[in-house]
Amino acid sequence: MDTVACSASNLSPLLGGAANATAAAEYICGRFEAVSNKFVDTGYAIDNTYLLFSAYLVFVMQLGFAMLCAGSVRAKNTMNIMLTNVLDAATGGLFYYLFGFAFAFGNPSNGFIGKHFFGLEAFPSPSFDYGYFLYQWAFAIAAAGITSGSIAERTQFVAYLIYSSFLTGLVYPIVSHWFWSSDGWASPTRTDNNLLFGSGVIDFAGSGVVHMVGGIAGLWGALIEGPRIGKFDHNDRPATMRGHSGTLVVLGTFLLWFGWYGFNPGSFVYILKTYGESGSYYGQWSAIGRTAITTTLAGCSAALTTLFGKRLIAGHWNVTDVCNGLLGGFAAITGGCSVVDPWAAIICGFVAAWILIGCNKLAEKFKYDDPLEAAQLHGGCGAWGVIFTGLFAKESYVNEVYPGKPGRPYGLFMGGGGKLLAAHIVQILVITGWVSVTMGTLFWLLNKLKLLRISTDEEMAGMDLTSHGGLAYAYHDDLDSTQKGGFIMA
Repeated sequence: MDTVACSASNLSPLLGGAANATAAAEYICGRFEAVSNKFVDTGYAIDNTYLLFSAYLVFVMQLGFAMLCAGSVRAKNTMNIMLTNVLDAATGGLFYYLFGFAFAFGNPSNGFIGKHFFGLEAFPSPSFDYGYFLYQWAFAIAAAGITSGSIAERTQFVAYLIYSSFLTGLVYPIVSHWFWSSDGWASPTRTDNNLLFGSGVIDFAGSGVVHMVGGIAGLWGALIEGPRIGKFDHNDRPATMRGHSGTLVVLGTFLLWFGWYGFNPGSFVYILKTYGESGSYYGQWSAIGRTAITTTLAGCSAALTTLFGKRLIAGHWNVTDVCNGLLGGFAAITGGCSVVDPWAAIICGFVAAWILIGCNKLAEKFKYDDPLEAAQLHGGCGAWGVIFTGLFAKESYVNEVYPGKPGRPYGLFMGGGGKLLAAHIVQILVITGWVSVTMGTLFWLLNKLKLLRISTDEEMAGMDLTSHGGLAYAYHDDLDSTQKGGFIMA
């Protein structure tokens, strides 16, 4: 933050040249500098408080994932999926602390991987404070939480621990380094201004970095271990395997919606920043508000499109489909939320809803089973969000959010040419390739070592009973307990 200097030698003549003018000037400048430093301290405190609050909001999304996952699986696997969500956060915390943050943001480094701040050594620094680590950790465990939904109800517990550690400690951090670090080869904020196609990739809060990574990892896990028993009949027709609680699904969706206001607007990191001259009503705080609006409108548009689209296709109003459509809109707008107009966000959500519906149709055709539609939602809608930004990014917003490079390319449909879109196509290809090679290989090895899928008997009985000491829900008929005893419902 800039400071205003006070020079006693310049001030002294203005005090009339009295004998004590120099001492008075030094005293005044000393007080002025003390007040100025207090304003600098206040600025850092405001920005760090904003970032910490955003980190807390993003962490609340873990509770949202847990509720959404629990409601989307059958009751006999509730404790299992809840425990995996807890361990995504716990395992991710340790591995992101030890390795992940260093691989992602350990500058100075090369374009592929970071190499400083292992175990937060030499922290805080002029570049990063502790709040930034907490915020990025919350992002990392969100990616792991996406993957857990794809492989729910049939995966060995040890496999969850292994993949979550690998994803948060290596796979995700390297991707975030490529697109978010100031040294990343495709970052729009490279310090040397040697930008991919002259623009770098504008993936502001992670349609590609977070959602595609988690979705593609889940895709490979679910493909390699195959569908749940009973999902497809002998004629390859899909059977309905509904989750046991629409209430938990809706609760989880609203918690995720709430957390997204930390996920997208919080990615500005700083709030106390002006655009142009100081003293204006318009600054980064305005861009943060606009980002919250674009996020909201994309989700709302996707939810309503899914509601009426599924009504036309299936003939009923389905709350689970609407919740997934809403989240698909959020996943899509995440990449471009800061650089598009609100009207464009409505288009983003509308298209995202149809992409999710189309991906689910393809999943049925190819006998792909994803209990939470996580790969379709986060992978498919996330990829659309990457493309969307390359089409609709607005010039003035791009220059405000990514300053310092006049003439930077912007959205194709907004008159900015095709360079930004080309960079974003590259992003989709490299994320797909990297995650497929790393996570696909890991799931393949776990499957070969018989560490991936549970046995048929365990799957039929449910993992709560076989692995976690009992079912999640126990109901006792107290009025007739002397005659019938207690009973447990799955």
